[in-house]
Amino acid sequence: MKTIKEFLGWKTSPKPHITLNDEFYGHLSPFRLPLILTVLTMLIGSIGYMVIEGYPLMDAIYQTGITFTTVGFGEAHPLSDAGRIFTITLIIFGFVVFSVAVGIIAEVVKKGEFQKIAKERKMLYEIARLKQHFVVCYHNEFTAQVTTQLRANHIPFVVVDPREDMEEIAKKHHYPYFVTAEPHTEEGVLKSHLSSAKGVITLADNVADNIAVIASARLYEKEIERHKYLIIASAKNNEDDQKLTKLGADSVVTATKLMAKRINAIAVRPDMENMLEEFLYRSDTPLDMEEVKVSKTSWLVLKKIKQARLRDIANVTIIGITPKEGHFIPMPKGDTIVMPKSKLIVIGTSEGIRKAKAIIRRREKPEEIGYV
Repeated sequence: MKTIKEFLGWKTSPKPHITLNDEFYGHLSPFRLPLILTVLTMLIGSIGYMVIEGYPLMDAIYQTGITFTTVGFGEAHPLSDAGRIFTITLIIFGFVVFSVAVGIIAEVVKKGEFQKIAKERKMLYEIARLKQHFVVCYHNEFTAQVTTQLRANHIPFVVVDPREDMEEIAKKHHYPYFVTAEPHTEEGVLKSHLSSAKGVITLADNVADNIAVIASARLYEKEIERHKYLIIASAKNNEDDQKLTKLGADSVVTATKLMAKRINAIAVRPDMENMLEEFLYRSDTPLDMEEVKVSKTSWLVLKKIKQARLRDIANVTIIGITPKEGHFIPMPKGDTIVMPKSKLIVIGTSEGIRKAKAIIRRREKPEEIGYV
């Protein structure tokens, strides 16, 4: 069956690590009694009409149905006295079953737990479909600002926080996906589907929470044997900055350090800072900068940068390259060889960058290169 699906190109939707099926079906268990009573009533009623009145099977089922539901359609065939007594009994029993069912439904709805579980279960399935998303840990003012930028750049993310009012917070700050759990716990890791994530952004006010998140992410990546997560953390001071870096954070941001760098950039190169503010930080800018990965199967592997002709075809410029094992090379020359799994920093229009990505990802050399 799996081979047939692969041949036809069918893809199964990914399932969350925690499906909440037990909880979901557990809340449906009260409905078993009225369902069983309904089936028994239909069965007994159909047999009763067949035995007492000699009805055919379909007439017996029809008569039982209209009697049990008290719709008042009348008799399929004239009834004897015994049949009428049986019908009255069936009506009374049906009313009792209906009353019990309504009471159970009202009780389940009143508690609200079933709706809550159903919503969370639906969201977990949606989170499981995400690829290369960021798991953003803990909600605060920084989280609201960071997620605003992620949305503007169409980068998927999941916010994880143990607060009970996370649903209201998510609505207020437009979080499309959220998980109510401690980010460093197994529940938080599995529900946020960290296995398919690009990285983790932990913005806790308490450094201990950030430490726990970093440790959990690094242990989990070893457990599932995948490439390293990109981990970004926040810190209040330089001491916490050093701790988080030693524990495995790829980048640690402190408000004082960030402000100092920004002020220094403005003081040293005010014109350059204004240009970056105008062209790179705004969401409506015509100019964009992005990192493009070169896969092992790309036609550009072991070729010179100038052979890609990206400037001529897509109107983008390569301003940097990072080999898989090596240091960042700024403004690489045209004779620079592109190695497998290198990362190219390209600058240009959004449309041009999309076109450049498509060219780089091809397995065969694009024909249009021969015409420029």
